[in-house]
Amino acid sequence: MPKIWVDADACPTVIKEILFRAAERTETELTLVANQYVRVPPSQYIRAVQVTSGFDVADNEIVQRCEAGDLIITADIPLASEVIDKGATALNPRGEKYSKANIRARLNMRDFMETLRSSGVHTGGPPPLGQQERKAFADQLDRWLVQRRKT
Repeated sequence: MPKIWVDADACPTVIKEILFRAAERTETELTLVANQYVRVPPSQYIRAVQVTSGFDVADNEIVQRCEAGDLIITADIPLASEVIDKGATALNPRGEKYSKANIRARLNMRDFMETLRSSGVHTGGPPPLGQQERKAFADQLDRWLVQRRKT
C-alpha cells in the first residue's frame, strides 16, 4: 500500500495537521522524517523518524525508504526530483505537485535563484502560507488519496 513521507524539518504545522487527519481518516501510513524531534499524535498510522543532524540526512532517508507510488511532501526541489525518479509523487506544502514535466524547470529556477543569492542579490523568501495554499494542498492530497484507493 502506498505511504506518505514528509520532509518534516520545514513542513508548516498546519500542513502536518491536515496530513494527520487524512492519515487517520483513510488509514494511510504517514511518516515524518526530521533531524529533530517531531511530535505526532498517537496513532497506529502516524510515526516520526528522527535522523542525525547533517546536510540532506533527512532527504536521503526519505529517498532510501520511499517506493514507487508513495507520496512525498517536501518543498525541497532536489529531493522532489529524486523521488520522482523512483516513481513516487512529490507535493509541496503549498499544493504544487511536482512531476517529470515540471521538475527540471523548477531545478533550473532554484539554481538561478541560488546564483543570485550567492552574488549578493536579496531575493526574499516565499510569502506566508495562506488559506488558498492550504486548500490547494488539501485538494492535491485528496486527489492522491482517491487515486491510491483505486489501485
